Amino acid sequence: MNMEATVQISGMSHVYVSDDQANMALEDVQLTVHPGEFVSLLGPSGCGKTTLLSIIAGLIQPTQGEVRINGKSITSPTPEVGYMLQQDYLFPWRTIYDNSIIGLQLLGRLNMETEAYVAHLLEEMGLSRYRTYRPSQLSGGMRQRVALVRTLATEPELLLLDEPFSALDYQTKLQLEDLVIQTLHDRDKTAILVTHDITEAIAMSDRIILLEPRPGRIRREIVIPEEIRRTLPLQAREIPGFHELFRDIWREFELMGGKGEEAGR
Repeated sequence: MNMEATVQISGMSHVYVSDDQANMALEDVQLTVHPGEFVSLLGPSGCGKTTLLSIIAGLIQPTQGEVRINGKSITSPTPEVGYMLQQDYLFPWRTIYDNSIIGLQLLGRLNMETEAYVAHLLEEMGLSRYRTYRPSQLSGGMRQRVALVRTLATEPELLLLDEPFSALDYQTKLQLEDLVIQTLHDRDKTAILVTHDITEAIAMSDRIILLEPRPGRIRREIVIPEEIRRTLPLQAREIPGFHELFRDIWREFELMGGKGEEAGR
């Protein structure tokens, strides 16, 4: 088994500079994510969660430090990394199937084998009967399933999830949490989730990286107990120890001045 880190972040700091000021978004971030691990970046607004995710994706170059994915330094977006956002960004004029294959088309990798894989993903997500539909004909939860198929279709080694459930109703959100975790575990994918929802982070993660704001720094690392990790997110919320862990993290938010609405349900 290859134990090389999927993600290795060393000495990362990032400063946003405008005409009249400089704002340090991240300061001296050191982080390792191992193959097959699901890690959540959790913290109140202003702690640099999305900036960190964008740097890992190669969309932003850090002011200082380095990101390595599978040992290679990242300076621009790479097919090894899939990015799933809060908005699905499906093209309204394309069918569900055509939206699902767009990454493969852009990479020049659309062939009989990859088309069969997309068809399999659509079947797994309960979307096969909707493959000729347009996005406007689907619910928000189903659209996010299509976005997940599109992300997985190119078979990235690392998935970056930027609050992909936050725009959904609570029942749909819980259903999608289970679906995403089961799908990623079945494929032994590595994932990093950005969230400010404590329960979501505990229920989905192997490990939580708690960030503090202004500037964004790693405050604490929390390893989720095995009995919670091996349970799907919906049921994990009922595991003994879950609520104690929630209260522990909630106290950290209070110490950071985090507001209740930023700490999730």
